[in-house]
Amino acid sequence: MNTKIVNTREELEHAYKIRMNVFVEEQNVPSDEELDEHDASAIHFITYDDVLPIAASRLRFVDEYGKLERICVLKDYRGKSYGKQIIHEMEKVIAAKGYNKAKLNAQTHAEDFYKKLGYQTVSGEFLDAGIPHITMIKEL
Repeated sequence: MNTKIVNTREELEHAYKIRMNVFVEEQNVPSDEELDEHDASAIHFITYDDVLPIAASRLRFVDEYGKLERICVLKDYRGKSYGKQIIHEMEKVIAAKGYNKAKLNAQTHAEDFYKKLGYQTVSGEFLDAGIPHITMIKEL
């Protein structure tokens, strides 16, 4: 299992493919909402299980936060700590860039997962792409 910052076009295509699989095909997010204007400036992450790409995410810096976004793991690989690993790698980059706060908009069904990683809910429920979400933050 290897999580890394995307460095090549091929790795970026792997990350986009995972995101399209999870969010567009599985969760019915419109494809034009999944890939957006923030992709060009974000730091992208990819996780490989040996050579197979299985998880992806992106990181942006907004205000005083490192903002974790588009965190996804292919269905067959969920529950095996890949999500936890990719989040830890994102948090390392946030800290290395001099930020001490992380923020994310979590799907409500994943709230407990993020709480176990130290995130606290700071908003009420809202819809994003028709899916209930909450905002969560963590001091790093």
